[in-house]
Amino acid sequence: MIDVFEPAFVTQMSLAPTGRASHFPEGSNPMNLKIFAIVLGTIPGLAAAAEAQAADTMRVRGTVVGLAGSTLTVKDPAGKTDAIALAQGWKISGVAKASAADIKQGDFLGIASVSKADGGSGALEVVIFPAALKGTGEGDRPWDLQPNSRMTNGTVADVTDIDGRTVTLTYDNGQKKQIAIPQSTPIVTFATATPADLTPGAAVFVTTERGSDGTLTSRRVVVGNHGVVPPM
Repeated sequence: MIDVFEPAFVTQMSLAPTGRASHFPEGSNPMNLKIFAIVLGTIPGLAAAAEAQAADTMRVRGTVVGLAGSTLTVKDPAGKTDAIALAQGWKISGVAKASAADIKQGDFLGIASVSKADGGSGALEVVIFPAALKGTGEGDRPWDLQPNSRMTNGTVADVTDIDGRTVTLTYDNGQKKQIAIPQSTPIVTFATATPADLTPGAAVFVTTERGSDGTLTSRRVVVGNHGVVPPM
């Protein structure tokens, strides 16, 4: 499972209460490093599930009921609640609104999509990765946002504007996939967040692991702390 990415300039970063101090390389900008470290440690399911065992992984989408100690309770759109145990050193990130105009050649994207009736694929949501995370979870795999949906992480080889935007993603040694992005498609990028953002009613996306006893455990939470619902 891909869940932590540590560039050379981040030596240690504690984002949720773990009892450890945070350290940065001498001469670095702590704020810039904090932003990168939060993103690097909290890539949601579109990267975290890239190599996950499907039988052990459950993606929880919903709103926060409450956070008590290290237990996060989430209610899904159908009204079902799940109690999620947050592992030691769990991390959190937010999402911020972006637009199709922000997408350019060379960017690295994660796009959930479904096949269109007239051929090709249509985007359900788009995440624009920071440059430091280019290559994260690269590939094309089944997803569970909608029936028969897929998640494709790849580099933008081409962008065209025809009734919305269409991008061609390259991944896995030259494979290509063209995906149309309708104007109504949610498009986001990652942002900073803290546990204090997990207030009742906040929208979250949580990739969890189900234990043999049915307990859900997670090491990362994505919260819509900028007025944006995590679309993953």
